[in-house]
Amino acid sequence: RPAFHFRQPSVVPGFGLSLGVTLAYLSLIVLLPLSALAVRAAGLGLSDFLALAGDRRVVSALTLSFGASLVSAVVNAVFGLLLAWVLVRYRFPGKRLVDAAIDLPFALPTAVAGIALTSLYAPNGWVGRLFAPGGLFAPLFGEGGLRIAYSPLGVIVALTFVSLPFVVRTVQPVLEEMDGELEQAAATLGAGRLQTVFRVVLPTITPALLTGFALALARSIGEYGSVIFIAGNIPYVSEIAPLLIVIRLEEFNYAGATAVAALMLVISFAILLAINVIQTWSRRRYGLGA
Repeated sequence: RPAFHFRQPSVVPGFGLSLGVTLAYLSLIVLLPLSALAVRAAGLGLSDFLALAGDRRVVSALTLSFGASLVSAVVNAVFGLLLAWVLVRYRFPGKRLVDAAIDLPFALPTAVAGIALTSLYAPNGWVGRLFAPGGLFAPLFGEGGLRIAYSPLGVIVALTFVSLPFVVRTVQPVLEEMDGELEQAAATLGAGRLQTVFRVVLPTITPALLTGFALALARSIGEYGSVIFIAGNIPYVSEIAPLLIVIRLEEFNYAGATAVAALMLVISFAILLAINVIQTWSRRRYGLGA
């Protein structure tokens, strides 16, 4: 019997039709637009593309977008896991309300989220004034205090807000299916709490956690609406790459917009490919299948 079957046996008919519809839909929605971008970028020529991609403003915007996205995804991987653990393993008053609030970034328009975050973290906002000069926590950060809104830190705050549900909703079902007797057995065998967490719990949820991390990262990289309000959009300081693409289009600089978009596509694909490779390795490493 061959090790690989292109067509898996199934009692439900329609494999050929469903596969054709799937490939056609994927091509129209995803592959064709990305191919058009790649063709447009290739038409610029290597020298022109490198000149546009090496522009200091482009490099600064890309660094902020991917750097802030990575930081927000890491933060959500840690605290999103903690939130999912609390929702699954504990009962407390208001649990349903907390569970529903996690999905708010899904339903809330990004512009509304950006305005709300800006009003909250601006120097005169409820939270921002605590870190502004003269605020309660300002002495911890020097004479100038800490500026959250209209800075790269504000970008991280906005991206963390919009990408949190991806981690929680990816890890939560795995925790619900995980048998609590495994932890009890580990404790019976003499394992401490940290040993149980790192040797029993984390290996089981690592693939799901990596999936949530990848989804949060992808969501953050392409975020636009909530960021432009709180970032301040200062070139070389708090200007994100999606905003720079819009600016180039408004300037009718289609070559510049194409170069930035193509760079975002290549970098995003490389990052997600690396995460998928790590995820596959972790599944095989802990015996969870390929």
